[in-house]
Amino acid sequence: MNFTEFSEITPAKTEALKVRIARLGIDLRLIEEQFIRGSGHGGQKINKTSNAVLLKYPALGLIVRCQRERKRSLNRFIALRELVDEIELRISPETSQRLREIGKIRKRKARAKARYRARPGKTT
Repeated sequence: MNFTEFSEITPAKTEALKVRIARLGIDLRLIEEQFIRGSGHGGQKINKTSNAVLLKYPALGLIVRCQRERKRSLNRFIALRELVDEIELRISPETSQRLREIGKIRKRKARAKARYRARPGKTT
């Protein structure tokens, strides 16, 4: 995988992703990349172009597909970032930003549930 095609991404974001990849020790040569036709709304543009990205990381058996944007290069970057997130969840869960966000959401929901149950006049 090559970082030269990420010209539309800010250099800071690209550099941050490179740092995460180096920290986790991911070998970019192991990542298999395919460009496939997207699905959903978009009409002729979707039917004619292959701008959806499919990344496979066979070392951990991970597959990520991305079709959020119209541009292939943006979809490549987003898919690579999601793949790095998934790899980090498997390899190093204690440093995963995504796991921290999920934990915050769980705590928030638990507090809301406890407040709801503690309301006066609530019948169970």
